Amino acid sequence: MAMKSEELFDVVDEHDQVLEQLPRSVVHARKLLHRAANVFVFNSAGALLLQFRSVTKDEYPHCYTSSASGHLSAGEDYLESAEREMLEEIGIGTPLEWLEKFPGTPHNANEHTVLFRTFSDGPFTFDPEEIERGEFFELSVIDQMLHENEQQFTPPFRQLYRWYRANLGE
Repeated sequence: MAMKSEELFDVVDEHDQVLEQLPRSVVHARKLLHRAANVFVFNSAGALLLQFRSVTKDEYPHCYTSSASGHLSAGEDYLESAEREMLEEIGIGTPLEWLEKFPGTPHNANEHTVLFRTFSDGPFTFDPEEIERGEFFELSVIDQMLHENEQQFTPPFRQLYRWYRANLGE
């Protein structure tokens, strides 16, 4: 039986310049800076789609996170990654708006991250290997959930969501 090949990531410096390419497991084990893209999908009522991560995820299983997100593959740019992850994880291909770029730190899983926004009422096709379920939440409900137990959200999502609420969050 053939083993699935491990993803290669661009390892980057604090200025997001590529240093080398290493396998995902090495990058995570050594806590090296790498890249990620996140997408917030809002419906026509202004609610945000959150995914509840599968129990099989190697980082933050059974936590809520962005509508779609993922690491950039080696050589990929942020927009390409966001479009790919959105298609793979939730099955949509809507236009994306670049909102903000965040530096990688220990508080956001050492990921230089770009946050994108899009709008869709679905239908969505959730990847069962990555996502246990997806559902829309009003922002006030997410605020309350974060207040009650922020550990139910991934650290990268918490950073992005708090920035969104402070800067664009209606």
